[in-house]
Amino acid sequence: MSAKDIKLKLVEAEEPDEHDYRLQEQVGFILRKAHQRHVSIFAAHIADLTPPQFAALAKLHDVGETSQNQLGSLIAMDAATVKGVIDRLKARGLVELSKHEVDKRRLLVNLTAEGRNAVERLIPIARDITQETLAPLSAKE
Repeated sequence: MSAKDIKLKLVEAEEPDEHDYRLQEQVGFILRKAHQRHVSIFAAHIADLTPPQFAALAKLHDVGETSQNQLGSLIAMDAATVKGVIDRLKARGLVELSKHEVDKRRLLVNLTAEGRNAVERLIPIARDITQETLAPLSAKE
């Protein structure tokens, strides 16, 4: 048997069998497990905010004042979800709302001083949460 024949056999052996489906190797399953782990770790370290609330604060810290709709787009949330997140953050004094100077229908969202202090205190913790979330995953995962 030539080296070429051996290489062909190795390639054939590595191809997955069409009937060999392993759920635990599928990207959706792995992402779901990682998300569940992340939410659990997040709650253990930052108990007074949800991940979506922290995402809103962190993005506002990055971009500054922005419209509620734009914030939703930036953090991958639909309009109804981001409105609820903003309402809860506003009730806690972490964000403030104002009307756009030209288009009075547009709501602008910005961090309050308390919100800015909170997010700046939490960013290092959030980095640690990400590392802890990813720690058990293999390079392939």
